[in-house]
Amino acid sequence: MKYEERTVRTTDGVALVVRDTGGDGVPLVLLHGWSQSQAMFRGQLEGLAPRRVITYDMRGHGDSEKPLYGLRIARLAADLRDVLADLSQPQFDVLGWSMGASVIWSYLELFGSGLVRSLTLVDQPSAVVAQAWMSSAETASAGSILPVDGLSALAAAIASDDGESAVRAFVRGMFTGPVDHDLWEFITQEVGKTPRQIAAPLLFDHGAQDWRSLLPRIRIPTLVLGCDGSHVSPDSQRDVASRIPGSVVHIFPRDVASSHFPFLQNPAAFNDVVAEFLRSVDSRACDIRPVK
Repeated sequence: MKYEERTVRTTDGVALVVRDTGGDGVPLVLLHGWSQSQAMFRGQLEGLAPRRVITYDMRGHGDSEKPLYGLRIARLAADLRDVLADLSQPQFDVLGWSMGASVIWSYLELFGSGLVRSLTLVDQPSAVVAQAWMSSAETASAGSILPVDGLSALAAAIASDDGESAVRAFVRGMFTGPVDHDLWEFITQEVGKTPRQIAAPLLFDHGAQDWRSLLPRIRIPTLVLGCDGSHVSPDSQRDVASRIPGSVVHIFPRDVASSHFPFLQNPAAFNDVVAEFLRSVDSRACDIRPVK
């Protein structure tokens, strides 16, 4: 797939690598997850054509610059603001996978939804960590995958001398079945582009967020995607959808995909669901109101 690659510089001076397929209409901006890269969306650049698709490597990831500052979800949200400003479009459809969804939620909280026509949220718990004030029922519905001390231990392991092994083990746990060898090699190659001293503090900040109170204030068309074979509970994705007024949810069954990476395991099925949702957004007038 042909695309233009360029650099966008953030307001605090970090160069981000952006890929843009070009074309008319409302652009679809895709945000990758923690320790991954925009290359994760290799099946969407062409698979969602002729829609204009835009991806970028977040700071510390992929081919973007890797400063040892700004390693917080709120700063990544500000980076998204900077990318959207550089694109100079009146509206965007935005898709966030894993940590990318948290970046979108932070963006909405800080900057509102004036530029965002629709959301697609892929396999992200509303609270990664079981906070001390959450009941067991709340922990289950939120899809929390770690206790507080578990997050600290994982971040410490990633920051240690054997951090690369800790990262690979964590990412491997996002698959509940066998992993295609070439796919695993590709994922680990992209994961290896994020230095451990960046991955650890960013994971800690990401894991500490609780977005449940924000979700009911989202007032734009939203699609929530989960996967039966993911380490993220499908019920947590149903819970996210239940909190966002008017949203729809789709769970990929195990015979379609069996991991946190449905867009890589079965790009055709993933693209079909996203494309159908975006066509529905295209066909109706959207009531876009800022998050307050």
